[in-house]
Formats: sequence, C-alpha cells, structure tokens
Amino acid sequence: MFDQNIDLENYILAHINQEDALLYDLNRKTHLHILRPRMLSGHLQGQILKMICQMIRPKNILEIGTFTGYSCICMAQTLPEDGFIDTIDVDDEIESFTQSFFDKSGLSHKIKMHIGDALDVMPSLHKKYDLVFMDGDKRQYPNYYKQVFGMLNPGGYILADNILWDGKVVEPLDTKDTYTQGIVEFNRMVKEDDRVEKVIFPFRDGIFVIRKK
Repeated sequence: MFDQNIDLENYILAHINQEDALLYDLNRKTHLHILRPRMLSGHLQGQILKMICQMIRPKNILEIGTFTGYSCICMAQTLPEDGFIDTIDVDDEIESFTQSFFDKSGLSHKIKMHIGDALDVMPSLHKKYDLVFMDGDKRQYPNYYKQVFGMLNPGGYILADNILWDGKVVEPLDTKDTYTQGIVEFNRMVKEDDRVEKVIFPFRDGIFVIRKK
C-alpha cells in the first residue's frame, strides 16, 4: 500500500523547478553533518519562499532563524542588486558551516548573519524591512511579532513558519508544552490584530502569511 503523503510530495517535487546544485549540496551536507536536519526548509518550501519573494519584490528582508541557510539563499536569489538580508540565529556552532554556503552561493555580499538571541539582535539593526521570515524559537513567536511589527514597512509581509506545529494547535494543550503554547498564542494575536491581513498556507507545517496594512 502506498503512502499517499509521500507519493503526493514526490509528484509535486517532480513538477516544480529542479533544486540547483548548491542547494542540493547544502541539503545533503546538512543531513550528514548537522543535528536536527529536519529544521532545514528544503526544496519545496525553498521554492515557495522564492516565488513569494518574486511576487512581492522585497528589497530588505529579515530572517529569524537561519539554521544552515537554505531558506536565506533561496530568498537572496530573488533580491535586486541593492537588496539585503539580515539573518539571525542563536547557534554559533553552525555559523562557519552556514557562512561557507553563503560564500559559495555568490550572494554573501547581500547577506549578513547575526549570532545571538533575535530579541537582543533586532533592536541593534535600526532598519525597516519589506519582508520578515520568522522561523526561530517557537516559544518566542509572540515576542518576535511584537518587536518586529514596528520594523516592518506598511504593505510589508511577515511569513511565520510551523504555525500548525504537527497538528498540536488543535489538540488539548499540555501546560508543560511551551513551544505549542507560544505558537497558539502567536496565532491568536495575529487573528485578533486588525492592523494586518492574514491567511494560512497549510502546506508542510503551515505558514502564516501576514500583510501589514
């Protein structure tokens, strides 16, 4: 008996742009050498992020949660010559691995990787952004949202990843599960915020697409 989800995903991957050689290598080496490789965005999500960027044409992007840089490279590939990405990650142990792929991509002049807690780094950036991709500590999503909102230009977008959290958002809430609590609280905040337009893309683990009015 076939696994419908795997077969459908393989069908989708067979009908979209092929993964380029650098991203394929990054994907492979992340799975070989880095802990928790499932945190990598991967080909399908990377192509979706790239397509969204091509549609909304951001010039300045903020990414919260770099990991090994797959999503960052996908977005950077769409930037104009004077475009730029600030990307933040708390894990200094993977900084050299990630930076090596930024350098190989030929896009390192458009990417600045910041190491530290995003809530501490963001106030030091003193910039406005057209797009924020949020994929950091799920417990901090509500705080990220509060802090990043003023950094977002009117008409700008927030893309928040993993907001369905393996379906836990519709299950009875475990009071000890601070990750699910953070996502549930974030989703509630966005739902009740009349300063934004919002829709959820329910592919993979869910992306909240939020547009600042």
